[in-house]
Amino acid sequence: MTERAVKGRGECDWQHLFTITVTFHPDLSLLSKQLTALPPDCLKLVIDNASPADARQGIRELSEAIPNIRIIVNSSNLGLAGAVNQGVKQGSTMSPNARYCLLLDQDSEPQPGSVARLVSAFEALERAGERVGCVGPTLVDAVTGLSHGFHQATLWRWRRVYPAPNAAVAVPCTNLNGSGTLVPVGLFLRLGGLDERLFIDHVDTEWAFRVLAQGYTLWGVPQAVFKHRMGQGSLSYWLCGWRVWPARSAARHRFLFRNAMWLTRRSYVPTVWKSWALVKLTLTFAVHGLFDPQRGAQMAAMLQGLREGFRAPPMETP
Repeated sequence: MTERAVKGRGECDWQHLFTITVTFHPDLSLLSKQLTALPPDCLKLVIDNASPADARQGIRELSEAIPNIRIIVNSSNLGLAGAVNQGVKQGSTMSPNARYCLLLDQDSEPQPGSVARLVSAFEALERAGERVGCVGPTLVDAVTGLSHGFHQATLWRWRRVYPAPNAAVAVPCTNLNGSGTLVPVGLFLRLGGLDERLFIDHVDTEWAFRVLAQGYTLWGVPQAVFKHRMGQGSLSYWLCGWRVWPARSAARHRFLFRNAMWLTRRSYVPTVWKSWALVKLTLTFAVHGLFDPQRGAQMAAMLQGLREGFRAPPMETP
């Protein structure tokens, strides 16, 4: 399924794709933009993790206005990983001819043509002989307009690279943000899906490292652009150029710190990421301890996450 694959008039055969959007207290206006931007002919699964009744009603109204949406409402919050796994299993049954699944956060917005560019890039890389695991888009912060870049690692350094938005060449990556990731359905199921024990933060990080450990490659596609909102907001800061800093709640920081510590204890996670993660956790603790108006709650949640991360036994793949 590429932009050259014809369906009578040069259109993509979107039966080979379904999308999964996990919702939890969604902003319905942002969700509407996302679902409207997705290809109208593909199956669009919305997995709601026990949002309030008014939000669920709003999602149902969107499904009546936008074609090919199916809604699954959970009675409890399964977490991001659990909901995505649920969606892939359902999607593979409801759309048995689908080869690809596109994973989406509830507030990401694909820009025109970007989904087709992801699929085209995936297939072009395969034709070039790459054993492709996943491809992902350029994520642009919806508030600041700054790119989140792509993660790359050497033996000693973890870094972000920022290719030009119109760059035609895919970028090899060591990690991809979960939202906007295009993954083959067969590979997802074969590797056991996402690790539900992580619940939310670093779910995509763990998945990326597991894909790499199985001998597949990850790629960023500069020409595929998604607007994206990281955390509950974002801040911009200067460090050899303007960067984006996500603002998260105390509850999210507990998961972030706990899960990062869990990943540092897994054998297939690169050593360079473990070192970088410890540095970033230290910086996160310092920034919120110095500048966050809710510093008390933030620091308590981070320390709780650290304690939980150290207490639990090392966990390998699911």
